[in-house]
Amino acid sequence: MVQTARAVTLPSEPISSTPTARGPVWERPAFQWLAVMLLVYLLIVAVTLIGGGFRQAAGERAEELFQFATNPFMGLIIGTVSTALIQSSSTVSAIIVGLVAGGLPVSTAVPMIMGANIGTTITNTIVSLGHLGDDDEFERAFAAATVHDFFNLWSVVVFLPLEIAFHPLEQIGGWLAKGMLGGTAVGMKGFDFVNAATTPLVTFFERLTDGLGAEGGGIAMIAIGVIMIVSTITAMGRALKGLMVGRAKQILHSAIGRGAFAGIISGAIITVLVQSSSTTTSLIVPLVGAGLLTLQQIYPFTLGANIGTCITALLAATAFTGQHALPALQIALVHLTYNVIGVLVIYGLPILRDMPLRNARALSKLARKRKSFALAYILAVFFVIPLVVVGVSKLSSGAPGVP
Repeated sequence: MVQTARAVTLPSEPISSTPTARGPVWERPAFQWLAVMLLVYLLIVAVTLIGGGFRQAAGERAEELFQFATNPFMGLIIGTVSTALIQSSSTVSAIIVGLVAGGLPVSTAVPMIMGANIGTTITNTIVSLGHLGDDDEFERAFAAATVHDFFNLWSVVVFLPLEIAFHPLEQIGGWLAKGMLGGTAVGMKGFDFVNAATTPLVTFFERLTDGLGAEGGGIAMIAIGVIMIVSTITAMGRALKGLMVGRAKQILHSAIGRGAFAGIISGAIITVLVQSSSTTTSLIVPLVGAGLLTLQQIYPFTLGANIGTCITALLAATAFTGQHALPALQIALVHLTYNVIGVLVIYGLPILRDMPLRNARALSKLARKRKSFALAYILAVFFVIPLVVVGVSKLSSGAPGVP
């Protein structure tokens, strides 16, 4: 009798559900994909505005405007604090690409990219605070969140001194960019259609700011570009989450626990799908807190998220042609190179591989005993220590006998 009832009711389900399945037009996948494509277009326009605005406002004084960041530690802090405030390394890296295309030296921008990697980890650390009600859950969740922090901190400890001394990331990024551009800075011929498509809207904003003079107009273009980047990446993230988070969770559950390589690849793929490493890593914090996954299992996944988030900077670099194409693509490739080599070196070397895990476990045990320590950690790492370093740097630069 039960089998007969099921046989009768099943055929009628698709028929009765057809009218309600379609829903409003803006909720349909085709419409949402069109919206994502429009947002990608607006992102490229926004990055172009920042580059053009910076060149217009700075003129021949570009290096003077960024003297405050010529100290690599200041650049690192700028990237960390700005990303922590915006809570999006994708946004900050896209802005940095625009600034480099506008004249910001690549060597100055590299520490900023490193800082953006640190700043983005604040989101999943805040997510872990949602488990404060249960000591065991909180310890696991806080460790899952901070393992990402410590990996990025160790990356800076290893690579920033090397970059200051020998500039390997800048050189590798330049070599790769020249190879992709055919060995010259003439332009990204494959992306000429992008320039043609964005020129009308860019020209509109240039004319809109013409009456403000060269410097005022340039600053206005930068402001418009930043606002557009923040809003478009936010909207893009929401749209892609609606389209992809269910699929992303399937990839996550099928890949985590199947080995380090599968974890890294799945973390990168999901981050590309949702355009946010903060979202990707925040997905796994509650799962670890609930005891469904272990810290060891999700560790490679967070490393993949670091790699996947580089897609935004690479996308932003396609906005530029001519002489501005090479530096824009170079800093985007520096971002990718830094994260890939970081995984190969820190995760690849046994002596370094477990350091982030040990650090995260030790910190989570302290935070379990004193919950206020977790908040103090967030404030100290992302805001207090950077501000103290800024203050010390200013005092040192103003001291007698110090250039």
